[in-house]
Amino acid sequence: MNEVFELPAEANPLTSQNLYNALQAATSPYQQQVQTGTQQLQAWEKEKGFYSSLQSVFLNQTLPLDVRYLSIIQLKNGIDKYWRKTAQNAVTKDEKALIRSRILEAGIAEANWRLALQNALVVAKIVRFEFPNDWPDVITSLVALIRSSAQGPAANPLYLQRGLLLLLHIVKELSTARLQRSRVSLQSVTPEIVFVLGGIYVDKVRRWRDFLENGGEDEGGALEAVDQSLLAIKVLRRLLISGYEFPQRESDVQQFWGIIKDQLSDLLNVVSQQSQSLSSSVVKLVEKHLLQFSKLHVDMAKYHPAAFVLLPGSIELARAYWGFVATYGESYGSKAAKINSGVDKEDGDDEDSASVAEKLSLKGLILLRSCVKMVFNPTQTFKFRKAEEKEEQKQATERIKAEFFEEGQIRQIMETIVSRFFVFREIDLREWEAEPEEWERKEDAEGEGWEFSIRLCAEKLFLDLMINFKSLLVEPLLTVFFSVSKPENEDILLKDSVYTAIGLSAAVLHHELDFNTFLTSTLVQEVQKEIPGCNILRRRIAILLGQWVSVNISIENRPLLYQIFQHLLSPANRFNDKVVRITAARQFKSVVDEWDFEADAFGPYAPPILESLMALIEEVESTETKLVLLNSVSIVVERLEHRITPFAEKIVSLLPPLWEQSGEEHLLKQAILTILTRLITSMKQESRRYHSMVLPLIKYAIEPGSESQVYLLEDALDLWAAVLTQTPDSAAPDILPLAQYLFPIFDQGTENLRKALDITESYLLLAPSGMLETEMRNTLFRSFIGLLENVKAEFRGMITRLIEILIRSTEKLGGEEALRAVAASLVETGLLAKLMDDLKTTWDAHQTIGPNKRHPPLDVVVETDYLNVLARLMLGDLNIALLSLQASRSNTGEDIQITMIWLLSEWFSHFENIGHPANRKLHALALTTLLETGEGWVLSKLQDIMTVWTDVVTELQEGSEDRGGDNLVYWNSADSKTSHPEAPEDDRHRQLLYQDAVHRINVNEFVRHHLQTAIQRCGGQEVFEREWLAAVDKDIISSFGKLGIM
Repeated sequence: MNEVFELPAEANPLTSQNLYNALQAATSPYQQQVQTGTQQLQAWEKEKGFYSSLQSVFLNQTLPLDVRYLSIIQLKNGIDKYWRKTAQNAVTKDEKALIRSRILEAGIAEANWRLALQNALVVAKIVRFEFPNDWPDVITSLVALIRSSAQGPAANPLYLQRGLLLLLHIVKELSTARLQRSRVSLQSVTPEIVFVLGGIYVDKVRRWRDFLENGGEDEGGALEAVDQSLLAIKVLRRLLISGYEFPQRESDVQQFWGIIKDQLSDLLNVVSQQSQSLSSSVVKLVEKHLLQFSKLHVDMAKYHPAAFVLLPGSIELARAYWGFVATYGESYGSKAAKINSGVDKEDGDDEDSASVAEKLSLKGLILLRSCVKMVFNPTQTFKFRKAEEKEEQKQATERIKAEFFEEGQIRQIMETIVSRFFVFREIDLREWEAEPEEWERKEDAEGEGWEFSIRLCAEKLFLDLMINFKSLLVEPLLTVFFSVSKPENEDILLKDSVYTAIGLSAAVLHHELDFNTFLTSTLVQEVQKEIPGCNILRRRIAILLGQWVSVNISIENRPLLYQIFQHLLSPANRFNDKVVRITAARQFKSVVDEWDFEADAFGPYAPPILESLMALIEEVESTETKLVLLNSVSIVVERLEHRITPFAEKIVSLLPPLWEQSGEEHLLKQAILTILTRLITSMKQESRRYHSMVLPLIKYAIEPGSESQVYLLEDALDLWAAVLTQTPDSAAPDILPLAQYLFPIFDQGTENLRKALDITESYLLLAPSGMLETEMRNTLFRSFIGLLENVKAEFRGMITRLIEILIRSTEKLGGEEALRAVAASLVETGLLAKLMDDLKTTWDAHQTIGPNKRHPPLDVVVETDYLNVLARLMLGDLNIALLSLQASRSNTGEDIQITMIWLLSEWFSHFENIGHPANRKLHALALTTLLETGEGWVLSKLQDIMTVWTDVVTELQEGSEDRGGDNLVYWNSADSKTSHPEAPEDDRHRQLLYQDAVHRINVNEFVRHHLQTAIQRCGGQEVFEREWLAAVDKDIISSFGKLGIM
């Protein structure tokens, strides 16, 4: 064994021999050498000259192919990382120039296809970065090489083919570029390329067509010509789309468009009539030409719809495509397909891989969809610019509408789609039996899958036609429907196709078709039929009901609907095979998740349906199918609400095995967490019995460092929130240990922050004593400081609300002592200092005017939130509040008098910005308590206080005949309880509301009491009036006096 020994990367200089040794080691069959070589190559990535040295290895055709291949791959990867001028350790200008100078010739002369392809990809990447600024002549140089290689004494088939390959990948790269500069640059060189390649393409096609028709000795030359013309058409079709702003105005495009149109029918004849006499490789190359034509036509209709219509012969081209589709449809769907259980599985049908006829038919259907959009969705298809463009769009729309969408043509398209492309093929029925889960999933595919499936594309086109030609198509469709839908008609495949059409067009037909009568008179009978192929009809009925349930199935017929699904989901019936039951389960989601769903009406059918759904979950093997079924069960759980309790045990018993089986399938775990969330929510406090199973799952998903956190965190937070909401007070100790995992989520500051803050509020309501423990509250307050500095205003409001709830919780958890501990933590952690600093900075900003005016850090909403916290502290205990405020400003040297002067100044000036009546009353109460101090810094603000009293009292008496009343005082909290089951947290929120001082204290009496206290502290009424009241505006005194408080 030849071993390659490498020095450590830092000790191994970049030389030609060392580079070759590293590449040889990296391509070795021995893992140790591969690792050593790879590490060495990675160590050289940032070294000057590394990438030009790699190119030198690639250019040396005497070296082994695998070494040369790895060198060009390394060069390609390096361009992505280091070619940009702004990249760190970017390739130097001189090295770039060296690489560029050798790369085209290297690609032109490379004999090995794999190496040539990789080199072409490298060239394309460089061109995207450097054309036209740093490599302006790359395309003209390459076109010159291609021109000289195609004809004259320098003609060289290899050079021509490699040149076309290079040009193909350059055009691919530039045509997909998003920058306007790249598109404009491509358009500037397009005419020259089209002229040269158009000539080459026509010449090469003529050559190999002559050989196919007349024969000859130069078979190798003909095969080369086919390859070369294929590369040329690949380039040309992209240039015609991306290289012109208005292709229809270019004579070269018009000429080439006509050539392609003629060749389309010519090559179709070659494939259909001469394929038996040609080798399979030649036939495949000809078919590839046809597919390139179809891609050009489809892309032109999609990206340049006006051009497609106005280019010569396009209407005839569209008709030709439809003719081909219609012809293919005759063999696509067969009414003679076997529908019994004895389908011949040895049938040598080759439809498993799509034929060129199927691919061309699919392109034809896509083209027809584009034609419909041109007429009926012009704003989505055409870009309005100049008057000339608008006129072209108008001409194109009118032309295709008048010349292509004729009444007879539209009816024929609709009838062909329904009778041919909606009918199952034998291969469909074989796949149904062989792989039922995969087949069902594929048939239900939605989204962009229609571009890759004839059946799905036909469904989309049918719906386009029904929506836009409703008056023309409804009558013939219903005529066929009424003739086919008779219960005695047992043509299963035809009936299935017609029912498919009726289901797809439900939104169009709901006024014309009495579906309720059809349901009761026909579907009820058909779903009970037990004849060969009835499983096909049963599947279609399930889909049909899912499509019509939200359109036109009456409330009175809902019990019948549930009975049908109960029947279809039953595994006891032998005709309900796996596909039927999975389809019914999938569609049942639409039946339940519907606006008019009534849980009580569904109740009698819930046990058997849920039993069947859960049994099916255990039966199926595919993860995707399990997800579908779990989703249906999950929706049932959600819609049944508390009525789901009798079935909960069975549902929950399914989930642990599914969780274990899921392995790394995080989607299945997400579905399990979702269904648990809905189950917990529906069962209310009875869900406590599942805590032992649910809480470990939450911990598993939210634990810091867990691999699953990335995938499961969001769903786990939803489940966590649901558990907290539905947990009774007595079960608080079960869930309290999880609270510690909130802090890492706070630190992430992601979109999950809102959920984490909501969960924190739930914890404060459920387990206030646990959350008030010293370590917990201090950690919580420290987290809040970081959040207040970095989050949006809306989150700041959520945080201050949590602080308010903590302060209020002390009322029933130790009173003054508990409040003192919370206040101490607010000071010690710096949270209160943070609030006060922001308020002081805001006050400072409000003192500035003119050019020196500063923007305050707090907007009016957040400032209200901050002041709410101070108000709660003051209402809790004024002495504790003032001591805490003084301590929070100790680092500034302010005494309490200076602090209160600027704070009250800011508070009163802000009061008019407080909008919510409850907040206005809260602040009024807090400011009123300050009168207890009898200090001059508050009595000097007596005018402001009286203004606040007058505003708030007047507002709270509005509409009340009681002069001393208060509209925010709630007298009887029991009246608000609901009759239906509610979440325990709802009651906790209600208690929080009714225990609030804002809703317990009458503001009139509160002001009167504290005003009398202030008067007494001042030395009596006379002193109070002389020293303080005398300074108040008489109008303000008069307005306040009318309230009858003083």
